Amino acid sequence: MSSHEPRPGRYRHYKGGEYEVVGVARHSETEEPLVVYRPLYNDTGLWVRPLAMFLETVTVSGEPVPRFAYVGPS
Repeated sequence: MSSHEPRPGRYRHYKGGEYEVVGVARHSETEEPLVVYRPLYNDTGLWVRPLAMFLETVTVSGEPVPRFAYVGPS
């Protein structure tokens, strides 16, 4: 795992939902890193999001906040 990849565990989205990060996968054609995660508030299965988007900051009420913030281990 690269130091720029999220560690497995629980994360809180800036809009409030909690998610479990399973790990980081690679796109089969482009090798783009994708974060594999699942919502903890429903059972809609696994989802992927580009690593750069997962790690980016967003502006909320004029303040930069992480899109996903680490909460703790699963």
